[in-house]
Amino acid sequence: MNRSKPNWLLVALAAFALTACSGSEEQTTAKAAPVNFATGDECHVCGMVITNFPGPKGQAITEKDQHVRKFCSTRDMFAWALQPENVNRNHTLYVHDMAETEWASPDATALIDARDAFYVVGSSRKGAMGPTLASFASQADADHFANSHGGEVLAFSEVTMKNLNAGMNMNSMDGMDH
Repeated sequence: MNRSKPNWLLVALAAFALTACSGSEEQTTAKAAPVNFATGDECHVCGMVITNFPGPKGQAITEKDQHVRKFCSTRDMFAWALQPENVNRNHTLYVHDMAETEWASPDATALIDARDAFYVVGSSRKGAMGPTLASFASQADADHFANSHGGEVLAFSEVTMKNLNAGMNMNSMDGMDH
């Protein structure tokens, strides 16, 4: 009987170790890296050529199949991400840190995790087709931008469809003068 108890204990410990290892493998899955915007890339939402417009851009990469969706503005990225069918989807989102790049032509090296960013909604700066959300890695940079160009600073989780529609005139093509 003594011999069967240690065997049972070894089996239980082995099962526990295997269970613990399999859980940690899922947690250590690497996040997809951002993808450069290339000349001719089209916005997943509106079909416009992304690099033809000023202001921050966005991208979504689905974790399951690494499918990349690119957006001509942070506004279009949020419009896609906030759709009911996309809210619970596993995807990595990136936006430009506008404190690190030029408004007229954002650089792909300035892409940051969109969920960690701060957004200025309602500023005077325009992106593709008009109002957009200026994105920043730090709240201090977002506050500075809002003080200079107007608007309200929000965290990713605070952005709603109402924010996206604010100031948008459906007949206007502001930002098209680029």
